[in-house]
Amino acid sequence: MAPKKPRTVPASRPAQPKDRKRTGPPKKVLSEADKAKKLYATLVKQLDGAHFPNALKTTDKLLALDPNDSDARQTKLFLLLQTDKYAQALDLLDHAPEGQDVAYERAYCLYRLQREEDADTALDELMAARPDDRGVQHLEAQLSYRQGEYGAAYDLYNSLLDSAEPGTDEHADITTNARAAHAHLDFVTSSYAGALDALPSAITSALESAPPPALPSASSSAIPAAATAPAPTTAPKRTVRTKRVPKGITPGVSPAPDPERWLKKTERSSYVPPRGKKRAGGGATQGFTPAVENVPSSAAGGGGGGKKKGKKK
Repeated sequence: MAPKKPRTVPASRPAQPKDRKRTGPPKKVLSEADKAKKLYATLVKQLDGAHFPNALKTTDKLLALDPNDSDARQTKLFLLLQTDKYAQALDLLDHAPEGQDVAYERAYCLYRLQREEDADTALDELMAARPDDRGVQHLEAQLSYRQGEYGAAYDLYNSLLDSAEPGTDEHADITTNARAAHAHLDFVTSSYAGALDALPSAITSALESAPPPALPSASSSAIPAAATAPAPTTAPKRTVRTKRVPKGITPGVSPAPDPERWLKKTERSSYVPPRGKKRAGGGATQGFTPAVENVPSSAAGGGGGGKKKGKKK
């Protein structure tokens, strides 16, 4: 009998540390051109969805990559005007690159910030440089109306109305503004003066010589309760955690989920029941046996004649 070969015991593997993490392939480092392309794709989606606050953040990222990006600056200016952030828009215009014409946008921001003297100076320069510009004329009419120069505003609106295309939004807007300017002008020139002439002479003379009314003192005026009430505290905005966002969903860009997604399909408001097939028997229920007419009974002999025929002999 041949001797058995000795059994070899494999060498034990060294114990690996349990806290060792598996690392995947390294992330690809994007170039600035690829980053800008990706950000512009996101910006287009945000503009289409009217997510202007998020779009503003995207334009800031684009300008961080290239401060001289004219498209990003123009888009940011548009978003600031759409969100009524005129102070930030004016600051952006003050730091515009040399050679870029932003005089009209600057005058508009000054007008919306109620800096009427600065807006008037800027509009005078614009009217001298571009007298036939409809946007400049419209802004000049609005500023004249705010300053109480209703005659000048009415004349400007009439000149704009003559060249506006009927049936458009611009025509309707100018017509409304012209009517408002004409109403104020008519009140100042005729209605107010006529009402004063209708008063007795004793009252009109007293109005001319009487001193202006004194303003109430702070001690005598009662402080309203609403002024002393503390301002309501607003809850801080909760930021969405990235880990809880489903795959393929971008917060602020993707549409909101269906609020009825947890209900059964038959309980949702959009459920339409399918059309059932027509059944024979006029919709009878299961187990119904229709009555059968003219069925011969078994007592009749099953032959249907009632008489038996005899055999032939």
